[in-house]
Amino acid sequence: MVLLIIDTQKLITNKSLYEFGTFVSGVKSLIKKARENDVEVIYVRHDDGDGGELVKGTEGFEIYEEFKPEENERIFDKNVNSAFKETGLEEYLKEKGEKEIIIAGLQTDYCIDASVKCGFEHGFHIIIPAHANTTVDNEYMTAEKSYEYYNEYMWNNRYAECISSEAALERMKRR
Repeated sequence: MVLLIIDTQKLITNKSLYEFGTFVSGVKSLIKKARENDVEVIYVRHDDGDGGELVKGTEGFEIYEEFKPEENERIFDKNVNSAFKETGLEEYLKEKGEKEIIIAGLQTDYCIDASVKCGFEHGFHIIIPAHANTTVDNEYMTAEKSYEYYNEYMWNNRYAECISSEAALERMKRR
């Protein structure tokens, strides 16, 4: 089991996100419990490349301070929605024999969705703790509706096991 924290970068981790406080608190709890139970915490950052807002080397590209990686924790950088495409993450996890991934981060309807589906297609058991992903309003749905759509309808029992935060924390203790 690993905890995968996706795109929680300074530029986009802010109060415009749906249930921001609950999200921050939940992700911090997951990271803390993972570290206490020797569950590897892995981070993924998104790089838009030249001309984009999230660009390697800028302050906004770095991981949000409250989720800051420890020195020994791995960081994979990506330039597409999926954490698995051409990052080395899939190979790293398979080499270690990992089968379960707890996914948390940003944004529900973009990189989390792509990573959940790709992780599933690569044979991983994906676990999504409640309120450990979030997003902003888009032109079609509010952030709340997007969160509900993916967590309660799209992923659950199809691509992932969507469980309470408490259940995810308990799983890390029992592994």
